[in-house]
Amino acid sequence: MPYLILASLVWAFSFGLIKLYLPGVPPALVTVVRLALALLVFLPFWRPARLPGRLAAGLTLTGAVQYGLMYLCYLAAFPRLPAHAVALFTIFTPLWVMVFERLGHGRLPGRFWAAAGLAVAGAAVLLFRGGAWSQQAWAGFLLVQGSNACFAWGQVRYRTLAPRLGGVREEQAYAWLYLGGLLAALPVLLLAGGAGQALAKITLPQAAILLYLGVLASGVCFFWWNRGARRVNAGTLAAMNNLKIPLAVVVALTVFGETAQPGRLTLSCLLLAAALLVARHGGNQMVLSVKSP
Repeated sequence: MPYLILASLVWAFSFGLIKLYLPGVPPALVTVVRLALALLVFLPFWRPARLPGRLAAGLTLTGAVQYGLMYLCYLAAFPRLPAHAVALFTIFTPLWVMVFERLGHGRLPGRFWAAAGLAVAGAAVLLFRGGAWSQQAWAGFLLVQGSNACFAWGQVRYRTLAPRLGGVREEQAYAWLYLGGLLAALPVLLLAGGAGQALAKITLPQAAILLYLGVLASGVCFFWWNRGARRVNAGTLAAMNNLKIPLAVVVALTVFGETAQPGRLTLSCLLLAAALLVARHGGNQMVLSVKSP
């Protein structure tokens, strides 16, 4: 439990820090820097020769999706949404986990579609401004869902790969995931161009934020999360999976000075919570799906 709480607290501050200190920094550059720093954290523990090539490739692919593509989508949402909205819309990661697990069985129950409808309604309440829905805001919402889907797929995939580690400790294999994320994000950065100029414009406070995000929020906290997940039951893990969301919303509104209409925010939260309840109705698949091996 302490590992899960510590990781959630760190992630709660990440939303506001990105929004406040990293505007204008290309998302691909932030992604590459974060994952490169996370990889450096685990290089001293890495034992690549101890894993068979097929398992190493599987972990690398998992990291490419779960960390690389996830961060590209997640960070691209910040220019389009306030930080508290980005945090709030990550609530559906457990739902996406459940969807990917159920797709493996060849069908999706009707309650998933009902949950999706409530999710869109909850987003609409929060994003409706001035008599219209902003295309920019909706693009941000979809990017967050893409991020959620990537992170969820990685969780599902990692659950099948982790038991195959055998005698290899988790920290000795974890660098493969960050390497995969880096390999996925680096071509995007290079194709976009201007990486050198963008890097040269980074200020000292921005560099400090990137160091914090890369070493602690990305590198250490993902490892903390998986270690903590092994020490709690499935129900506790399911609840902890979204602990960062109310924390991040509170931090964004109080520490970082964002504003939101209380009534609109409350209604949106209620609709999003209802979507999760609908998705969970009739079984405990979601609780099981977020359980770490």
